[in-house]
Amino acid sequence: MSWWGAGAIGAAKKRIDEDEPIQTYESVALIIGVTGIVGNSLAEILPLSDTPGGPWKVYGVARRPRPSWNSDHPIDYIQCDVSDAEDARSKLSPLTDVTHVFYVTWTKRESETENCEANGSMLRNVLRAVVPHAPNLVHVCLQTGTKHYIGPFENIGKSHHEAPFTEDLPRLQVANFYYSLEDVLFEEIKKRESLTWSIHRPNSIFGFSPYSMINIVGALCVYAAICKHEGAPLVFPGSKEAWEGFTTASDADLIAEQQIWAAVDPYAKNEAFNCNNADIFKWKHMWKVLAEQFGIEEYGFVEGKESVGLVEMMKGKESVWEEMVKKYELQERDVVDESVWSFADVALGVVGLIDSMNKSKEHGFLGFRNSSNSLVSWVDKYKAFKIVP
Repeated sequence: MSWWGAGAIGAAKKRIDEDEPIQTYESVALIIGVTGIVGNSLAEILPLSDTPGGPWKVYGVARRPRPSWNSDHPIDYIQCDVSDAEDARSKLSPLTDVTHVFYVTWTKRESETENCEANGSMLRNVLRAVVPHAPNLVHVCLQTGTKHYIGPFENIGKSHHEAPFTEDLPRLQVANFYYSLEDVLFEEIKKRESLTWSIHRPNSIFGFSPYSMINIVGALCVYAAICKHEGAPLVFPGSKEAWEGFTTASDADLIAEQQIWAAVDPYAKNEAFNCNNADIFKWKHMWKVLAEQFGIEEYGFVEGKESVGLVEMMKGKESVWEEMVKKYELQERDVVDESVWSFADVALGVVGLIDSMNKSKEHGFLGFRNSSNSLVSWVDKYKAFKIVP
C-alpha cells in the first residue's frame, strides 16, 4: 500500500486543519428571498472578500428548492415558506448569529387588500422568528419600490404623486402593501431599541432571476429569443408614450450595493432611499440594444397600430418554448408565465416615473450604472445560464 493510505491521509488532513485558521465573520446576513432578482445579487456580492462590513457569513432563504443557477453562491441555503409562521419559526429562530436581515421578497394576491395582509404577515413572521433570538442583530433592510409613490399598478394614471419622486412625499390615500410592510417593520423593531432599519425603493429592476415575477429583462429575453427563433420582428409591445418618453431603471447589483451600504454605514441608518441607475433612457434606444443581443435586424415600434401587449402576444407560445428548450438545451422550462408578461406590459406602458437619487447621494451612496451596459450584462447572464439561447 502506498504512503497515501487512509491513515496517512487522515493525519495529513488533521495537520492541515490545525494549521488553517478558523474562519471568523464580522457580519452574518439573512437574505429573505435569495432566489429573487435582488436576493440573487446579494448572494453574489455579500460573500466577496472586499464587501463592506465583511467578511460576511450568509444565510439565504427561499420557498422552493435551491435552483442550479443559484447553487454556486457560497451561502447556507434554507428552504422555508415565510408565509407559514410555524415554518419561519422553526427554520429561522435557530439562526442566533444573524446580524443583518435583508428582506427582498414579496407575494402577489388577487387584490391590493389581500396583498397588504399577505405581505405584512410574511415580514411579521420573519421578524418575530429572528428578532427575539438573534442577540447580535443590528439592522433590517426592507426593499419596497417606486410604487410607494404611485400606488398599486391599477392606480397608475390616476391620482398619485408627480415625478420626480422624493423620499419625503406623504403616503397616498390608497391601499399599498409597501405601506403595510413599513408599518410591520416599525412595529416589530421597536421591540428592541438598538435595532436600526433602512428602506429601499428601486424602480424597474434590471437583474437576473428566472423565478421573479417582476423581471423585465428576463421577460424581454424570452420574448426576443422567441422572435429570433420564429424569424419574427422584435416589435415594441408597449405604448408610443413609453417608446418616446424618458424612463429609468435600477440595476439589481446596484440595489444590493446600496442595501449593504445602508446596513453598515452609520449615516444611512433609519432612512428610506430611492434607488435607480442615476441615468435616464428611452425604450426606442434601448430596443436597439436588445435587438443586437439576439441578432434581430427588424425591430421597433409599429406606427398606426394599437399596441397589443406581451400578455396577448405570448398566448399559445408554450409549445414554441418547449421546442426551444429541447433544441437549445435550455435549463428552465417554466419561464413563459402570464404574470411575467403582465408586469412587462405595465413597465413598457408607462412613462416618466422617475425618482430622485439626491437623498442617497447626500447621505454618501454614490453608486450608479449605465443602463444600456446594465441591460447587456444581464442578457449575457441569461444566456450564460442557458435560460435563453
